[in-house]
Amino acid sequence: MASIGVRQDTGKLYFNFCFRNVRCREQSDLKESPANRKRMQVALDKIQAEILLGQFDYASTFPNSPMLKKIEGIAKATANFSEQVPLVKDFCELWFEENKVQWRKGYTVSVTHIIQNRIIPFFGDIQIDKVTKQQVLAFRTYICSLKKRNGDPLAPAHVNKHMKLLRAVLTEAAERFGFISSYRGIKPLKVPKTDIKPFRPDEINLILQNCREDFRDYFLIRFFTGMRTGEVDGLKWKYVDFENRKIKIRETIVEGETNYTKNDFSQRDIQMSQPVYEAFLRMKLRTSNYVYVFINQEGNPLSHNGVTKRVWYPLLRSVNLEKRNPYQMRHTAATLWLESGESPEWIANQMGHANTEMLFRVYSRYVPNLTRQDGSAANRMFSNVIGDVN
Repeated sequence: MASIGVRQDTGKLYFNFCFRNVRCREQSDLKESPANRKRMQVALDKIQAEILLGQFDYASTFPNSPMLKKIEGIAKATANFSEQVPLVKDFCELWFEENKVQWRKGYTVSVTHIIQNRIIPFFGDIQIDKVTKQQVLAFRTYICSLKKRNGDPLAPAHVNKHMKLLRAVLTEAAERFGFISSYRGIKPLKVPKTDIKPFRPDEINLILQNCREDFRDYFLIRFFTGMRTGEVDGLKWKYVDFENRKIKIRETIVEGETNYTKNDFSQRDIQMSQPVYEAFLRMKLRTSNYVYVFINQEGNPLSHNGVTKRVWYPLLRSVNLEKRNPYQMRHTAATLWLESGESPEWIANQMGHANTEMLFRVYSRYVPNLTRQDGSAANRMFSNVIGDVN
């Protein structure tokens, strides 16, 4: 859907629209204001009308746009495809441009890496309908042989991610050009069940007592709410409801870009326990003049990579705890709720799950007798966990 956006770094407005299945963003020199938005909207309506009628001339409308080469390349590639079956590299580029409009920034970066650095170099100039099943399996073997930075092989889930993209490209090409995909009959690698490693109450207490003061409430809130990394880092003050003691999860931040949550079920209201409520009150004194609850020194949202590498892992080392990624704080919240006896349905809602299936599959050994269903049991447990830290 076409819209008018504003850049956070410059405060200038930009056009956001789709042309030839490509998401286009064209900058303006106009600052954010009602009058300038009205001017931009008039121009955008004209662009949309011309696109609908097939009369839009990108080059004359945005003569200095860096998008011109890409738009012209897609037009040329599309014309060529009507004449002959394309090479793998050419169809990959078209498929990417057609589909990226529906992807988030982080996923787009991941797909770009796999296509440009893995699929295209491996299959080279092979005509896409000539790709054989043997070559597809050879590609999987090649991916399995790759090593991570620490020397470990790629995990089966990571290999499957590569193969899923290759399958999507081959399947789409087969449908368009009338051949049988060479991917047929190839199953994904079996992914071992990952054992979660939540923190015990004494470990939570140890972390909160020894962490940097400016991150204490950040970690406390993560431990006791089960928010995903993108949800907590992208949390804005307008979604913190002190009156009803609820955190409204409406957005997430990925690769510095604010987006809709992971799925519709992730749109939820998390009930604040007393420790969480008090943590937000303390944060309000520090950052309520900013848009986001948790910010860096420049007033921008936290970078999860920066927090993980420069704060979280050094903290775990300093208190002699096993290295665990920050996502274990989400698992910790779920296990604490279960151990306190809260209702699985209530917990699933707090976590943003569609139902209780994942809850029992992932956290089954943490389910005792199921009695409470209003958050009060967890509230008492959370208060006991942090003990005399406050």
